[in-house]
Amino acid sequence: MNYELRISIKLVFAIALVSLNFTPIQAEPIKSQLSASWSFNVPPPPDDINAPGNRIGGGKRGCENANKELITSQQKRLTALVPVYPLPNAELVLGLTTTSHPTFWFYVPDVRKANAEFVLQNEVGQTVYQSPVSLSGIPGVINLSLPSTASSLEIGKRYHWYFNIYCNSQQPPIFVDGWIKRVELNAVVKSQLAKATPKQRLAIYASHGIWYESVTTSAELRRLDPKRTDWTNLLQSVGLNDIASEPIVNCCN
Repeated sequence: MNYELRISIKLVFAIALVSLNFTPIQAEPIKSQLSASWSFNVPPPPDDINAPGNRIGGGKRGCENANKELITSQQKRLTALVPVYPLPNAELVLGLTTTSHPTFWFYVPDVRKANAEFVLQNEVGQTVYQSPVSLSGIPGVINLSLPSTASSLEIGKRYHWYFNIYCNSQQPPIFVDGWIKRVELNAVVKSQLAKATPKQRLAIYASHGIWYESVTTSAELRRLDPKRTDWTNLLQSVGLNDIASEPIVNCCN
């Protein structure tokens, strides 16, 4: 079964459980929330957004040599670790968070001598945060945390993020872009999270479709025990099979 079909099936079942406006999420029974087994529950897409994004790096003209090297070596391209929803002739790149200052995850290929930046905008296109990013030149998965000095994400608001890599300052960048929305969990689920182990937190976040905390928690578990399969299972659940085996590299902290 291909990825788009699996996503479509998940959406059919999810729509019956979650409102299209992502209202505060209701708790499931505590026993199921803290179960050792889990799967990522992809929430339905909002009905009031039709803004396509790019999960795989676009804007090739700015890094001709880098892209030729990637094609020759069959390396992977710049990729945002975020779920996608199919749109006519495009895709919606969107994930949920519960925190005011989330962590964003990207796979960065071997692009050397390049400058990078992360940009976050509100729904009307105003930049609320922008920062240069120092790349190590080592291919792998990196994370970028919104610093505490940046404005907090507001509950119920969507934000448009961009991650740009400039191989040549005179030409367009390789980039990925998508949306993040902050939602609020109810008091029961918050209480569960406060008492939960990292494994249990992952199960709770995943069952509620909270992407950014799911991927951050699974990365934490992977660092503690590289043999665990949570990271691989999570990425495969949203069609990122080819990224699941890539290392997490120290960068940009």
